[in-house]
Amino acid sequence: MKSAVENLEPTRAKLTVEVPLAELQPSVDHAYSHIASQVNIPGFRRGKVPPRIIDQRVGKGAVMEHAINEALPGLYRQAVTESELKPLGQPEIEVTAVPGLTDEADDLIFTAELDVRPEIELPDLESLTITVESTEVTDEDIEERLTSLREQHATLAGVDRAAQDGDFVTIDLKATIGDDEIDSVSGVSYQIGSGNMLDGMDEALTGLSADETTTFTAPLAGGDRAGQDAQITVTPTAIKVQELPEVDDEFAQTASEFDTVEELRENLRTQVAEAKENNRAVTARDQLLEQLVEATDFPLPAKVIEAEVHQHLENENRLEDDEHRAEVTEETTSVLKRQLLLDTLAEKVSVSVGQNELLEFLLRTAQQYQQDPSEFIRQADENGQIPLFVAELTRNKSLAVALRQVKVVDSAGDEVDLSAYIGSDEEDAAAAAAAQDEAPETETVDVTDAAESEDTPAEAASDEENESESDETAKA
Repeated sequence: MKSAVENLEPTRAKLTVEVPLAELQPSVDHAYSHIASQVNIPGFRRGKVPPRIIDQRVGKGAVMEHAINEALPGLYRQAVTESELKPLGQPEIEVTAVPGLTDEADDLIFTAELDVRPEIELPDLESLTITVESTEVTDEDIEERLTSLREQHATLAGVDRAAQDGDFVTIDLKATIGDDEIDSVSGVSYQIGSGNMLDGMDEALTGLSADETTTFTAPLAGGDRAGQDAQITVTPTAIKVQELPEVDDEFAQTASEFDTVEELRENLRTQVAEAKENNRAVTARDQLLEQLVEATDFPLPAKVIEAEVHQHLENENRLEDDEHRAEVTEETTSVLKRQLLLDTLAEKVSVSVGQNELLEFLLRTAQQYQQDPSEFIRQADENGQIPLFVAELTRNKSLAVALRQVKVVDSAGDEVDLSAYIGSDEEDAAAAAAAQDEAPETETVDVTDAAESEDTPAEAASDEENESESDETAKA
């Protein structure tokens, strides 16, 4: 088999493949065997019909069509690998010559137009500097944690006045569009100022006394008519204020395992310090990604983005919503750019994913979705999602490995050691050697295997967002 690549655009290529009949022959033989088992021809037992009879009765064209359909996916993947292309999405394949049908056609010839990963020039990692916050714990940090703890043990007390910002109100609510009642609820608790219900709710409730009613217009947040403006009628039936407990030894004993406020404060100081230390790794990772995004400019495959956006809108039954289409297009473009950049970064820092790492990742993901691990892994394998999970894990790991080459400093300019969170090359080498000694048959999954999946990188976006920050900055 030989193939030739024509670059149509920076992100699109045309692959022309020629396959001699001899290489196609196993598929041709299988096609004859399969057809022979399916047809009834007088004088021959089923499965024993000679090829020349099948050619006469069924047609050589049908045989070759069967053989080509069977062989084409494998031939395409082989040609892509040999041509060192990095495909994105599904190819457009056209068979231009079929061997054995005419004297002129000796080879199978097909073309495949496909979107490919663009060339991305990354900056020198050692030239980058990332600044993270100091881990110094201030009195304000302690008071913030203490206030949060007090709020968890607060009580609500009713007041006889108009509602104010920060009050907790019990409300009855009804939403209508024209003469249609869309939804209604009673006895719902809501804190004014939280902004987590409907646009305009805070303004409508502020100044109302108990059992007063008002109406306002707001877009519906969910349901079949999400986004449509509705007439909202709301009535607060009770207004309450939050009363925080006093900070004393009694509170410390109620809210924690400590006997005194001093012991509680010291424990909160330790918690804040640990959180700040951990958050520095997360901050460094996010800053590195943003610096790489700002430092690189490369074309994106328009057809891949269009296909992703269409599928998204089709699933939501919102294909005619141009405003939403623009929002989805912007988000899809941003996600795809980051994924392609991270795929390139993974190659630059030579990231590979071991079977044990993949298994741990799948177990965490199954737990995240509250599914049985064995069933989750089985379904993922049957649905062809494993390459997507490998790509996701590889991208996460690439940032951690790349951080080892980047200079990380705090606000005072002192260098920061993140090895407790991002590991080291020496630890990786030792872990790989130990895994090889324990299980010689264990293989590593290289990023190239995942990058060449026919699924587009953006299809893993929602799953990637669900991965917790602590997981993303775990030791690589």
